[in-house]
Amino acid sequence: MIKALILFLLTYVLLLLLPKYRAYVALASSALFVILDILPLNKVFFSVDWNVLMMIAGTMGVVSLFIESKMPSLLADLIIKKTPNVKWAIISLALFAGIISAFVDNVATVLMVAPVALTISKKLKISPVKSIIAIAISSNLQGAATLVGDTTSILLGGHAGMDFLDFFVYRGKPGLFWIVQVGAIVATLVLLLVFRKEKQGIDVTDKTVVNDYFPTVLLVGTIVLLIVASFIPEEYKPSITNGLICVSLMVIGLLREIIRSRNLISLKRTLKEIDYFTLLLLGGLFIVISGITEAGVVDEISKLFVKISGNNVFLLYTLLVWASVLFSAFIDNIPYIATMLPVTAGIAGILGIDPTVLYFGLLAGATLGGNLTPIGASANITGLGILRKDGYEVSSADFMKISVPFTLAAVTSGYILIWLIWR
Repeated sequence: MIKALILFLLTYVLLLLLPKYRAYVALASSALFVILDILPLNKVFFSVDWNVLMMIAGTMGVVSLFIESKMPSLLADLIIKKTPNVKWAIISLALFAGIISAFVDNVATVLMVAPVALTISKKLKISPVKSIIAIAISSNLQGAATLVGDTTSILLGGHAGMDFLDFFVYRGKPGLFWIVQVGAIVATLVLLLVFRKEKQGIDVTDKTVVNDYFPTVLLVGTIVLLIVASFIPEEYKPSITNGLICVSLMVIGLLREIIRSRNLISLKRTLKEIDYFTLLLLGGLFIVISGITEAGVVDEISKLFVKISGNNVFLLYTLLVWASVLFSAFIDNIPYIATMLPVTAGIAGILGIDPTVLYFGLLAGATLGGNLTPIGASANITGLGILRKDGYEVSSADFMKISVPFTLAAVTSGYILIWLIWR
């Protein structure tokens, strides 16, 4: 077990020190777990959650086609047309980014909505910094709302056997979607306070033209089919059902593009948009986590958490939520969630309790906690990158003036609600 623990800790240190090479670190570490005979070779294939990887890849492909169709830009135009001033335009864009992000990758959402905010700012000759930050953190907030909202949600769904509708109603109780929405409402009050002085009038005459609505049908179809699949009993469907749905619809979209354009440009563009780096990272992490589980490391970490909390479930829940917020403010929440899900299951097993309250607390803390700092979430990094290209350098202090109260409002409301509903 010592050998596995040392290798695991070394892996995490390298993941932190070498962010550009995380996927290669995870793959190299997974290979060492097999070479050192910590994880038997015959268990490697089954250690990888192929359903999760297929869901992520397929959804990314469909989203790429959706963005290319310009439908998100049209929706943003329609929303802005109904707003009376800059304050409500920014709030509306942030809320719109959140809604889109519940079904589309956070980074893709920022790439869709941020240019609209930039255009408004240029027309009114005001700084776009606050509006882009609001869009980024709002996008990241809604990642925990649905099964396809973020990689962390897909990981939880795969680990806990949750389907699309389980994020809305789970075992007869309100699911994570509603908890996130309450957090979004509370956090929006913070944004209203931040933008209270932005009362300039706004007039947008340009309107985006959408010539292809099929990608929108594909995205809606993905969601509908995931909902339908959730009604099929587990014994009657393959374990990779959700993954097959997402990949199949992506393939349909790509084949249609090839036939329409009679070239491979759309195919190459869409395949390029799939984040293979994240897929490789997750694949390697699945094997690493399987290795430390096989060696008994996960059980020992679970026992340590229980010992620190003194078997007090509320104290343990509190520790899990706020430690996740703190860790996710500085490290990528994907490897953190991937590691902590089996640990959380182990903790619940030791205490003999339903793990749901701990699962939900873990996801809420880790997903929302990423909003605390500029480097805590990919959506934040993307937003600041867009600003940098436009000539705006944003300091951590300026970012956190908005992100800290926003995050604390969202996490605190979620922390209270999850405990009251699922304790």
